[in-house]
Amino acid sequence: MDIFQMERSGHGSKRIRKPVVSFLIAFCLLYIASMFYRSSTSVLIGEVARDHITGEVIENVTRCYETESEDERSSGTESMAVDKFLGGLLATGFDEESCISRYQAALYRKTSSHKPSAYLVSKLRKYEELHKRCGPDTESYIRTLKKLSSSHNNGTTDCNYIVWTPSNGLGNRIISMASSFLYAVLTNRVLLVDHGTDMAGIFCEPFPDTSWLLPMDFPSHRSILQLATRKCSQLRAPAKDEQHGHLNRVTGASDQYFVPYLFLLPSFQQELGKLFPDKEAVFHHLVRYLFHPSNQAWGLITRFYQAYLASADQKIGLQMSTKLIASPSKNKTSRAVTIASLYPEYYESIKSLYWMNPTVNGDVIGVYQPSHEEVQHYGNNIHNLKAWAEISILSLSDVLVTSSWSTFGYVAQGLGGLKPWILYVPAGNRPTDEPCPRGNSMEPCFHFPPDYYRIPSTKERPDAGSPVPHVRQCEDASNGIKLFNS
Repeated sequence: MDIFQMERSGHGSKRIRKPVVSFLIAFCLLYIASMFYRSSTSVLIGEVARDHITGEVIENVTRCYETESEDERSSGTESMAVDKFLGGLLATGFDEESCISRYQAALYRKTSSHKPSAYLVSKLRKYEELHKRCGPDTESYIRTLKKLSSSHNNGTTDCNYIVWTPSNGLGNRIISMASSFLYAVLTNRVLLVDHGTDMAGIFCEPFPDTSWLLPMDFPSHRSILQLATRKCSQLRAPAKDEQHGHLNRVTGASDQYFVPYLFLLPSFQQELGKLFPDKEAVFHHLVRYLFHPSNQAWGLITRFYQAYLASADQKIGLQMSTKLIASPSKNKTSRAVTIASLYPEYYESIKSLYWMNPTVNGDVIGVYQPSHEEVQHYGNNIHNLKAWAEISILSLSDVLVTSSWSTFGYVAQGLGGLKPWILYVPAGNRPTDEPCPRGNSMEPCFHFPPDYYRIPSTKERPDAGSPVPHVRQCEDASNGIKLFNS
């Protein structure tokens, strides 16, 4: 079943030994599906896996889910009134027909327990006013454009801007745009994004009565970089309070989620603390505020949902650049598994596993894969449209399994407000004690923090005992940093 295609995300995923990986995935799914039927788990796994995988691996996967509390399992199951404005996160006044997903998405996703702070809501409304005053085609924008184009530019303008340009896959682009937007809010700048041709029409405009798209008449990227080169010193590790000025002066490109680094800068810490008292929900709020599927993308998402997910009692998402889904059965629990992957082998192996081996408790498991293109297509608009639809579908899951280092998975978990199970693929035949641990935070990882990301006052690497305890090592990238609640 090739419903629509999917993108590979993150950095340099390799085509590993698919039979081994497929069975590891299947066992993770079996244990997730048995959350409410723990007594039958060992029998179920024994019957299904007896001829395929050793008891040692089964025991390892079992430990992944034994740590989950009853409260976690039951969270989100109570029906709650739909809040289409997400606690004030979204502004009113949009033409709903121009972006149906903006207010309909809340109908498809369980209500988030993470509410935006009143200070964040107020800050977003102020940013929207700034963007409306300084955005494309405004008088302030035109004056700024003239100054930028002048050879006698003294660097002072009515409005200041951050220009974002694309790099790498869609997952990297989304986490990078979200980071750039937060930096713009913190520094009273206006974010303009260059979506080019390969992201045209996949997102709605996030700000009312204006656009965040970089106009064609803006000075070329090369001109801006040449100007920045003349005015700025070489990029180097700044000391203490120089770091904020360093970020102000230098225009740089990043495909990373650099928000954790902003929390290390003393000049931002107080403001960030007021904006985000819940440190693990920073990206959750940013991504739900900024990124809404266009009507075309929303059509793909809702048609897939209605066809394969709507009637399932539990929706399980699996990201190996793929998804998972199930179908209903009278008086039995149905579970829908959506697999997001470039490759069909994972889907075929897992589908065959559930087909050949019925579940002990009679649950019905359906496995679906929207697409499998085998190769990432950079610069392709249709590819990115479908990839964005798949990310959004994954975010509608009740339970999410992601691959380590996957920015694709990061965006899905942020949109859905989900702490994922992280699938670690063993290198060669080496066993692992934790093949599928539960993430401790739903925040993305900053994979490649600069050498000077260490805490400015101490030059030490942030950890649980540091002056910034909410910035610690990532679960899936030992050199990366991410946000946790203290």
